[in-house]
Amino acid sequence: MTGMQDAAQDTVKRAAQRNGGDLVIETLTALGAKTVFGIPGQHALGLFDALSRSTLQFISSRVENNSAFAADGYSRATDEVGVLFLSTGPGALTSLAGLQEAYATGVPMVVIASQIPLDGLGARRKGMLHQLDDQKASAANVTKFQQTVHHASGIPSAIQDAWARAVTVPMGPVWVEVPQDVLLAPVMVPPVQDALAEAYDHPPRVELIREAVRWLSEAKRPVIVAGGGVRRAKAQAQLLDAARTLQAPVLCTPGGNGAFPWEHELSLQSWVEDRYVSEVLEDADVLVVIGSSLGEVSSNYFTLAPRGRLIQIDAEPRVLESNTPALGIRADAGAALDFLNAQLHREGFTARADWHGRGPQEVVAETLGKVAARLDAQDLGLERRFMADIREAVPAAMQTFWDMTISAYWGWSCWDSREGQFHSAQGAGGLGFGFPAAIGGAIGLGERVLAVSGDGSAMYSIAELATAKQHEAPVTWLIVDDGGYGILREYMEGAFGKATATELARPDFVALARSFGVPAREVQPQDVGQALRESFAAQGPNVVVVKTLLKMFAPTHF
Repeated sequence: MTGMQDAAQDTVKRAAQRNGGDLVIETLTALGAKTVFGIPGQHALGLFDALSRSTLQFISSRVENNSAFAADGYSRATDEVGVLFLSTGPGALTSLAGLQEAYATGVPMVVIASQIPLDGLGARRKGMLHQLDDQKASAANVTKFQQTVHHASGIPSAIQDAWARAVTVPMGPVWVEVPQDVLLAPVMVPPVQDALAEAYDHPPRVELIREAVRWLSEAKRPVIVAGGGVRRAKAQAQLLDAARTLQAPVLCTPGGNGAFPWEHELSLQSWVEDRYVSEVLEDADVLVVIGSSLGEVSSNYFTLAPRGRLIQIDAEPRVLESNTPALGIRADAGAALDFLNAQLHREGFTARADWHGRGPQEVVAETLGKVAARLDAQDLGLERRFMADIREAVPAAMQTFWDMTISAYWGWSCWDSREGQFHSAQGAGGLGFGFPAAIGGAIGLGERVLAVSGDGSAMYSIAELATAKQHEAPVTWLIVDDGGYGILREYMEGAFGKATATELARPDFVALARSFGVPAREVQPQDVGQALRESFAAQGPNVVVVKTLLKMFAPTHF
């Protein structure tokens, strides 16, 4: 037998001999995963070798934090579980800021991280490459659950259990790490053919729903605040039913944008940072908060002071009554609204709406009129036209991904998501979310999406132009270049009369994008709508740059 024949037989034997990496891939495939994000690493070679024998699509980012954002965006856009592969040590740690956003926003993700060999765990052997004292402890602040698998045979059950935790409300990322030698170890167990991971139910307590109905039956001025939990639960229809039954105005938080029809006669839209809207919430005799922590932004920076009774419904028990005393009901927003609506209809509920001699629709119209008049009184023509032009250009069903930039801050309040979805990084508030999340969303959907960044946040993810080009992701990236960290500039100037360390030397974004083979152009603010429409009609990724200085509307919470 020739040496070449020996080598060929060895290759066949290795292919026939499955290892721990194959168990990871087989389990994920059985659970329904289609796409994986990440970057290869030394300790994860067995995992990536197994990936080569699978049908899973792998999207290799250039920075692990952007891989996390991409898996997050994929999950938000498709309503599937995002899957992320991480290498040990530096790779794992680099992902944490992206995972913080997913954790804060309740995005289901399964993270598979490699680990040093078993004999290095617990510091039994020091000096291993990428070694951490306790890698999974680093992820404890940004994931729901962490586990290290010590034997290959335990991989399927560990991943299946983690998947179930990820999709159980409150949803979020989970962390499973597998040592290098466990990934490489030959396995005797047969291929994984079936895996089932079901979410655990968290129905609301019946007596709490009945008490909520009792409060609402006495209410004359009920108001609803709808948060991101309503969107994640796909409970838009139930929310609309409840609002109609109660004749209650509805305010959507930035995370809840799209949970309620923007132009509905009961819609206060998303003007959470407005004192006139806060006054309506404060005047409610029963304020129902669904799927929101009523946190910093959604409480108008903790200035909201309800005078009536508060009902708070959330799947995350740590959120309940964390900022304001309330009747706290732990439940998924959809399940709670189903129970609430059923109870209201069963009792033949009749709304008693009376806003000091006015109807709720009149209050909503008056309030939105006051918001518009306040904006009219400020020099905001450029900003309002700019946002309106973007909204007009974006198809009604297109999903959009917004970085932490002045345009996004405007979007939190004024963006009508229509039939699409509005995604932003307001959960944790880190920079760099928009473009990589949009890449994940575009790949998952197989259709064009829009990413919006400032020049500062764009630099966090500029390397992902290579990823977008490599995979021909249909993403249009709008970069609003004001030469600095615009929102921080405004904060500092407002607080101290001057800004420090907010100005940035930035590249020629058009030339830089073109160097990656990505079409790009710079346009004037008044031409942004036409430029976007033309970019949406193109193939693959493209970039539109607008150099302009946008301002925020004046604070309305003081």
